[in-house]
Amino acid sequence: ITIESLNADECQGQALRGRQFGELQEYLQTVAGVVVDIGASNVEELLGQMQRYRGSHEDFDGFVVPTVPVLKQQMDTIATLIELSRLGVPTSRLKVVFNMVESGITVAQAFDPLLAFLKQQPIARVNLNCKLGANEIYARIRNTKSDLATLAIDPTDYKALIAQAKVTTEKVALAQKLAVRRLACGVVPELDACFAALELKA
Repeated sequence: ITIESLNADECQGQALRGRQFGELQEYLQTVAGVVVDIGASNVEELLGQMQRYRGSHEDFDGFVVPTVPVLKQQMDTIATLIELSRLGVPTSRLKVVFNMVESGITVAQAFDPLLAFLKQQPIARVNLNCKLGANEIYARIRNTKSDLATLAIDPTDYKALIAQAKVTTEKVALAQKLAVRRLACGVVPELDACFAALELKA
């Protein structure tokens, strides 16, 4: 379920607005498992709704809070973690994903303010292996129905097709598909490692 009110593109389907939290809460009682993706523009409202619906945080097995190196976003992450903690979410269910880590920069270097805060107030579980690098593939496949796992195992011999192609535009299109597959082959193991490090319980 996507909960977002800003920057929602047409391919995301119908988004559930933050003000519909009551409806969301009712739905969660009827399903065995679901992932709720809360967009940044709706976090504050959702937290406010959780405050009104006392105990509603217990409907969630875990809270995965992604963050990026930009200082403002780290401060926003700290604020979100504090609010979730105040609502009663235990440390074991609050987990951070360190996103868009640049090559050659460690998580500790990129996220020093956030890590310093969590060292003083360990309200969330921190595993420095819960990290994802910046990668252009996400922009490349946005607005497509392709998934990374399928792209990574694509058996097409693009080199041969490029050699056979007569028109430059066709060669370029095939070369782009080859580039996407190569990027997917690199990013899928990274995503798997990050997911494993989260240690989410079924």
